[in-house]
Amino acid sequence: MEKHEENIWAHCSSSSVRRASRQLGQLYDDAMGLSDLRGTQFSLLTQIGYLQEPTQKELAKAMVMDLSALGHTLKPLIRDDLVELVPDEKDRRAKRVRLTPTGRARQLELVANWQEAQRRFDAVLGAEKSAELRRTLAFIASENFAEAFAAAGKKGD
Repeated sequence: MEKHEENIWAHCSSSSVRRASRQLGQLYDDAMGLSDLRGTQFSLLTQIGYLQEPTQKELAKAMVMDLSALGHTLKPLIRDDLVELVPDEKDRRAKRVRLTPTGRARQLELVANWQEAQRRFDAVLGAEKSAELRRTLAFIASENFAEAFAAAGKKGD
């Protein structure tokens, strides 16, 4: 049984990435310190700030999430006055996601913790391997990869 399980991790890319993601998520959550924010919430705040008030649709696309999952993830951040939803000026049906002053301050306050987690990751894996891993994962998360993956499935039909 144990050898079979090892083969799953050695041959299933999805399972391997999910396991690594859970492990890394736990390590980064711990590195965030005594904050009540998880690493995923910090990433979301950072992405909102980077995109400068994205629509929910733009944010979901950038985070590779569906809109309902994004809405669920935003609820505690809205409740805690870290983000707010505001109507889009051009399309009143669309909502934009904006950091509140409290949210911007919390995000900035946690940057040092995140930088320390990044430093530790790079120290363990090595700076070059870390950079290559991020490039590879960015490609896997891209629309180009999803389209190529779908096309590869059609070739097998």
